[in-house]
Amino acid sequence: MPRYGVRAATVSCLLLAAGCGTEPAAPQQRPTPSPAVPVARTAAPAEPTVVLPGETAVDLALATSGALYLDAPVVVLAGAADEEGQGPAADAAVEIGAPLLLVPEGAGGAAPTPTPGASPEPPPDAAPEVTAEVRRLGATAVLAFGDAPARWAAGLGDGVRVVRGGTGTDRLPVLPAPPLADLLVLALDGPDGVAAAATARASGARVVVLDHPDPRRDRDAIGALAGEPTDRLLALGERFGSADRLRRRVDTAATGVELPGGGQFLFPGRRMVALYGHPGDPGLGVLGEQGLDAAITRARRVAEEYESLVDEPVVPTFEIITTVASASAGSDGDYSRESDVSTLRPWIEEAGAAGVYVVLDLQPGRADFLTQAKRYEELLAEPHVGLALDPEWRLGPNERHMVQIGSVRAGEVNDVASWLAELTRRHRLPQKLLVLHQFRLDMITDRASVETGHDELAVLIHADGFGSAGQKFNTWSALHADAPDRVWWGWKNFYDEDRPTFTPRQTVDVDPSPVFVSYQ
Repeated sequence: MPRYGVRAATVSCLLLAAGCGTEPAAPQQRPTPSPAVPVARTAAPAEPTVVLPGETAVDLALATSGALYLDAPVVVLAGAADEEGQGPAADAAVEIGAPLLLVPEGAGGAAPTPTPGASPEPPPDAAPEVTAEVRRLGATAVLAFGDAPARWAAGLGDGVRVVRGGTGTDRLPVLPAPPLADLLVLALDGPDGVAAAATARASGARVVVLDHPDPRRDRDAIGALAGEPTDRLLALGERFGSADRLRRRVDTAATGVELPGGGQFLFPGRRMVALYGHPGDPGLGVLGEQGLDAAITRARRVAEEYESLVDEPVVPTFEIITTVASASAGSDGDYSRESDVSTLRPWIEEAGAAGVYVVLDLQPGRADFLTQAKRYEELLAEPHVGLALDPEWRLGPNERHMVQIGSVRAGEVNDVASWLAELTRRHRLPQKLLVLHQFRLDMITDRASVETGHDELAVLIHADGFGSAGQKFNTWSALHADAPDRVWWGWKNFYDEDRPTFTPRQTVDVDPSPVFVSYQ
């Protein structure tokens, strides 16, 4: 995909001076402003993070000029519908440090033929907002690219000189303002952002062009932002969302830390294939059937079986039962056996080094999920570690495992989600996975109230029922009825209990195709 906003700021000799040869001009340093030469004046927005309004190319160009320029003796002008003409206009704007404005399609059309004997009247202004911006800037010259912009500029009156861009006959006596070197500008790739991005570059700001409004979803943007100062930030266009949310996203991207499989955003963009179980206990799942190194090898091998079936990267994953449902109450009376952080840490660290994502699974018994999650805060502060809640093993005060199937209220899930999102924000971590295990609707009370809108989390409902293909699909269909908005879907394959175990192809073909698959 072409990056429309990424254009080299070359010296546009055909636009600004006569007699240029065919050799490319060398990059030039901005000269020191002289009082004898008109100089534009620029200023960064006062707020540390600003998102400019506007979606159309005309509106974005106006907003950017208004945000960065106090005045400008020269304005560059191009047609909003003339994408080809905007390229050289953008180069010229950057070269002379002038804002680039666009006139809407239809503005600057041919003047109507006057009625014989009648006094000619100027046509009505088809772009009053652009006229107002030229007046605010105090421009005394317009460098116009294209016939329609030149005709429109002629209507500005005798106080504004119109120069045709690309004629090679005039030099405009103007020097750029001192660069806004401490300002970072984010622009979206595409034709609507060319003029706005050129104006930002003309001001001397640092400009990063993104494929997506969320920089966490753009690996090139993460690389460009990593380690760079981002204290003063301007985003071109309302598609970037609120200033607060964008600030959090940029701060995360600037860490340069990526998830296994790349980027800082979970879905879409990857599949996860997990081994489920508890280290050292083969009775709780396949993860515990071998040691750590062998488990990494096995997880990679199982994930590789999916690589030819999907377009996204497939990330090998561990789902570690971190607190294990227990038949006895234990010393704390919660019917849950909590693993020590020191026992789990080697699995977390080796997995991360090997590109394996880790999900910590909680079976809390009579404890609550949030209390148990906080026990593992230091592990969840790792960028490649997510969390799973298993309501089957969440008991009421008088319930026992294997006697009742547990359940959890949506409010308790939401408490965990809020805490996990805040933890992710505080540590400027990539997006985290929050898995909700379910095979019966009553396992999550008021499920429609589960909060799935945290920008820091990807919430996934994991269908982990076993049995025949028909039974599994019945569970799958039931879980999709009245599901919360903005959830992702996971599927579990059982080696022993399923009849038969789905193949990778059959698993991928489930509709909707699950982004998370685990094996027990």
